[in-house]
Amino acid sequence: MPSWRQKVRGQSVATTTANREVGTEIEVEVTAATTLEFQVAVARMPGLDIRESLTITLNGNEIQPREIIGQHDTRIHAIDVEQGTVKLSYSATVAGEAEPAPVHDIDVTTYLRPSRYAEADKFFGFAATEFGHYTDSATLLEKVAAWVGARLNYVPGSSDPIDGAADTLLAGAGVCRDYAHLVIALLRALNVPARLVAVYPPGCDPMDFHAVAEAFVDGEWRVVDATCLAPRQSMVRIATGRDAADTAFLDNHKGSINLTNMVVTAYVDGELPIDSIDHLVSLS
Repeated sequence: MPSWRQKVRGQSVATTTANREVGTEIEVEVTAATTLEFQVAVARMPGLDIRESLTITLNGNEIQPREIIGQHDTRIHAIDVEQGTVKLSYSATVAGEAEPAPVHDIDVTTYLRPSRYAEADKFFGFAATEFGHYTDSATLLEKVAAWVGARLNYVPGSSDPIDGAADTLLAGAGVCRDYAHLVIALLRALNVPARLVAVYPPGCDPMDFHAVAEAFVDGEWRVVDATCLAPRQSMVRIATGRDAADTAFLDNHKGSINLTNMVVTAYVDGELPIDSIDHLVSLS
């Protein structure tokens, strides 16, 4: 059964201890020889017990990927392929509760800087006007998340893959990565280090890979999700970086491809935790 503490404003809320079952099926048509990099495997964080299976085939023949370990335990599985149909199948059972994500001086510096999709330098004056009077960090996270959630409409297909936080604010609509980029840009503009995390999100509807923000508050990384599409306590970390440029589930180098099918699954063994925007939650 899941386990979590009751809400106490400004205090931590425990992550779920229920088993989480996550996975994805991806099919890619390769039309010119290329290198593909998948970021779909659960990050191996201390404290988690991960039982997993990963299979990649080209035209029905299994191929062995190269596993590359990136920052924050992100795992990249790379393959060099000729023309044909690539199919990836990944599944994992995740048990336990991850230890708090480590904090390094370089992280705090890196995640204060503007980045490709989270152009914090465009938001300094705006963020100070809207949120500069909040001095309590927990309240600041809540207010930024609530403001972005109220300002944007969640509309699949409404944004372009090259849209940044400024584009999202002007459009007033987007998907999870757009919400996360705007939260990150605002927090960085308020001198709060923030980064993007790709997760498996049990309870999310529609189900997909999900993007959330992670903010450095009171010595710990806290997850912020302005979409409120899934309880944060049960999310499972996949990839962590400056923005979506670092966390895409699929990167293509050199050749050309068409993504022909993708299915994502994520659920808990038991009831989902109850979440609230004013919880302080760390990713499990």
